[in-house]
Amino acid sequence: MLDKGTGKKTWKERGIGEARILRHREHQRLRFLMRQEKTMKVIANHALDPRIKLEPNAGSDRSWVWSCFDFADGELEEKVFALRFANSEVADEFKTKFEEHQKEMEKLLAGEDKADEGGAAEEAAEALSGLKTEDE
Repeated sequence: MLDKGTGKKTWKERGIGEARILRHREHQRLRFLMRQEKTMKVIANHALDPRIKLEPNAGSDRSWVWSCFDFADGELEEKVFALRFANSEVADEFKTKFEEHQKEMEKLLAGEDKADEGGAAEEAAEALSGLKTEDE
């Protein structure tokens, strides 16, 4: 992470860990979460905002840099992250998945629904259309 408080353009090591994209159970919004490997301390926690742009890190084909509003330390503050991977294939796969989920988040924020997988909505519509009320 870029240390912006001192005015020096230096990177601050946050740790090694597993990065995840999680979906909220109720409102389906997506977020990026990363915990430190041994302590399980949250080192990155931010919404998957469609405006975030992943940029290649200077001189490396296996890392990405982005800026966002993070909530890992308990308060919302703008941070610059750099995430480095074992090889360029994993880095490219991360970028692909990250951007796919950003597009999905953009649709969620715009109020669009997901496609009806399994036909559950169609079945419910048919069941409702078969209901009738009678006057007594």
